[in-house]
Amino acid sequence: MAGMRALGRFTTAWLAALLGAAGLASAQAAEPAAGDAAPASEAACVTRAVAAIQRRYEAVRDLSADFVQTSRSVALGGPGSAATSHGTVVFAKPGKMRWAYDDPEPSLVVSDGHWLWIYDPAHQEVQKLAVGDGFLSGAAIQFLLGEGKLERDFKVTAEACSDAKVELVLVPRRDATYEKLRVRSDPASGELLETTVIDLLGNVTQVAFSHTRTNLHPADALFSFPAKPGVRVIELEPGARKSP
Repeated sequence: MAGMRALGRFTTAWLAALLGAAGLASAQAAEPAAGDAAPASEAACVTRAVAAIQRRYEAVRDLSADFVQTSRSVALGGPGSAATSHGTVVFAKPGKMRWAYDDPEPSLVVSDGHWLWIYDPAHQEVQKLAVGDGFLSGAAIQFLLGEGKLERDFKVTAEACSDAKVELVLVPRRDATYEKLRVRSDPASGELLETTVIDLLGNVTQVAFSHTRTNLHPADALFSFPAKPGVRVIELEPGARKSP
């Protein structure tokens, strides 16, 4: 049903965007593991890039942006199919966010850091679940809660790193629900321009940000969802896969 499509669509989008939401304020460059050292020039570039991201985001308490999300689902080794959606997003530390999808199917995803609501206006229903109760695991949830450390949680390498372009690859050091993350940032300012998650099945979700605004002090009410009369509330148990 449409509500569960929204849940699946958002799960990977959330992972892809977490780095811009809360965690990078505490980011530091990762030290290469023994026997896996990067060239000195690349390591220095990664250090500079992560430091730029840190400077950019350590003073950010909230962030608003437009986004375009492109998801490619790979089935049975085939070429996969791409789906594109867009909307607006608001993040606020610690762990608050609001995704408003405008097209192709309007939907709303809201979290106050403790609860997550996924609203499907077409079917007048909202799914509610506790954040962390089986929805996400590993480093991703720590980033959401503002507790993540890049050097501790990820092995960081450069796919491209220069004065003109920075693209970093982040591989979780512990078991996670995704294989790796990619981030593209502005080399000078450290602003995140694009994030991509590759899950364990090879599915890819890319989120590109534009018109980013910071420290607008959004109201707390923006991050809750009081259901109006007539809206069916479905409370999902930890690990639940579908609605009753």
